[in-house]
Amino acid sequence: MGNYVEVKNIKIGKDLPKICVPLIIEEDSEVFGILQQLQNKNFDLVEIRIDYYKNVENIESVKNLLKVLRENLKNIPIIFTFRTFKEGGQKNIDIEYYKNLNIEAIKTGYIDLIDIEFLLNKDIINNIILEARKNNVKIIISNHNFNETPKKEDIIKILCEMQQLNVDLLKIAVMPKNKQDVLELICATNEMILNYAKVPLITISMGQIGSISRVIGGMFGSAITFAVASKFSAPGQIEVTKLSKLINELYFL
Repeated sequence: MGNYVEVKNIKIGKDLPKICVPLIIEEDSEVFGILQQLQNKNFDLVEIRIDYYKNVENIESVKNLLKVLRENLKNIPIIFTFRTFKEGGQKNIDIEYYKNLNIEAIKTGYIDLIDIEFLLNKDIINNIILEARKNNVKIIISNHNFNETPKKEDIIKILCEMQQLNVDLLKIAVMPKNKQDVLELICATNEMILNYAKVPLITISMGQIGSISRVIGGMFGSAITFAVASKFSAPGQIEVTKLSKLINELYFL
């Protein structure tokens, strides 16, 4: 089984799956209202989905937003993610700007983990990884397939290829067409953990059919599950309080 990754005393890949709440912030004026919605919720880390942010192409605005989040979230780990349009994100940006945006976010010291898409140019990926290593920011390499669920062997192959990049966590999200597809993802997760994984995995079957994977995935090796506090960032996400309750009831049977 892959080793755990420790970020601000949160051990990702150890014990219960960690619950991550995506923050969907479009305007600066929304920040404190969205943070207020996190009060009294049971979660472990947040993901700022910066592709939703209307000022995302202004680096200084992004830095200021991250500063406000860091000051208010205190010791809660922050994942920084620009999800490209082809992998379910809100917009396309120039690839050079994608690289600079991620590197500048890393340099702020306000984030703890960065999500990099596996299918991007490998030089871009390596440049971001190098900067993350310099600044002790943990690296998630991710792949999202909104069209289908590959066969178990193909999911494992993708995860093994990702692992060769020497990152900290591997993430794959796929879209099921039926219940068998959900089982395909779960079985791939289990086999990867048992036989190949050197780092923690995040595996998700999306949509309503796949929502069960967000509850039981940790039993088979998925280290993080994503839940909703205010706005959905992907199909099939479950409200954070409900998900926390389901996980605690199920895992302590």
